[in-house]
Amino acid sequence: MPHPVTVQPLSPPIVIAHRGASGLRPEHTIASYTLAIEQGADFIEPDLVLTKDDVFVARHENDIIGTTDVAKHPEFAARKTTKLIDGESHTGWFTEDFTLAELKTLRAVERLPKLRPDNTKYDGQFEVPTLAEVIALAKQHSVGGRVVGIYPETKHPSYFASIGHPMEARLVAQLKAAGWDKPSDPVFIQSFEVDNLKRIHAMTGLRLIQLMDANGGPADHAAPSYAAMVTPEGLKAVAKYAYGIGPGLAMIENGDAPPTTLVADAHTAGLRLHPWTFRAENIFLPPSLQNGTDPAAHGRIEDAMRRYLALGIDGFFTDFPGIGVKVRNALKEK
Repeated sequence: MPHPVTVQPLSPPIVIAHRGASGLRPEHTIASYTLAIEQGADFIEPDLVLTKDDVFVARHENDIIGTTDVAKHPEFAARKTTKLIDGESHTGWFTEDFTLAELKTLRAVERLPKLRPDNTKYDGQFEVPTLAEVIALAKQHSVGGRVVGIYPETKHPSYFASIGHPMEARLVAQLKAAGWDKPSDPVFIQSFEVDNLKRIHAMTGLRLIQLMDANGGPADHAAPSYAAMVTPEGLKAVAKYAYGIGPGLAMIENGDAPPTTLVADAHTAGLRLHPWTFRAENIFLPPSLQNGTDPAAHGRIEDAMRRYLALGIDGFFTDFPGIGVKVRNALKEK
């Protein structure tokens, strides 16, 4: 039987460390997550893909060509291949073709070296972490009254199911083994797909977040488009299985354009909003908040965060959780 969706009372907006403190360390590494925790993040976010031997590891994509040094490992050269994933062709090396032991011989590299050259000094230092290691890290730092939560995302669940690696039951079981299966537990599970979340909803009481973007629609074609999902009727349908939504920032306010009604519409449907992703570099900010013309220079990310918080969001993803915590805490003190 599906678990009822429980919406907790509104609390101060939560700060979610997007792939850890990924603006300052290579993403999805224990170092990135640890720095985010030290900076005060409420939740750390591991994107989850599966290995050949069905172990969850933290990578933004199952194609690891851009986030590891796999191309420098001649012993794996023959595993480079081209695959069709969610309708798009990708050429690289894929987690599902490696055992965990093999992945552990690789080291992480900065995904955005041109925008974040300082992070490249850490290239080659850190392993690819497992979900178990991320859980252990969060629990290790949940002391003295502080609770560090995790905010995992299932990446390409329909694709993984199609190759014999379904994610849902495995993820729910691993989280339950960690002591997490209730709405009050410090976990959110997120996905850009729909049926994936509905299956998880039938298995656990943990809070679920329906991710969505300004363009396109879910890869499982369970809805015609994300735009259809944010109509009042669409949001009511989402509220039957999800605690909230994770919209792209542009779905709430596109650049310097006036804001949409999404925050109010979602709250009316009983949903919380955790938009993504605040980044400091000019290239990710609207023109009015940029400093100079260098795409990699840092603009006024604090003002961007304040703008959205003023609209009533319930939390947000950021590559710079230290800045996010500072802005959020200043808001709380007013």
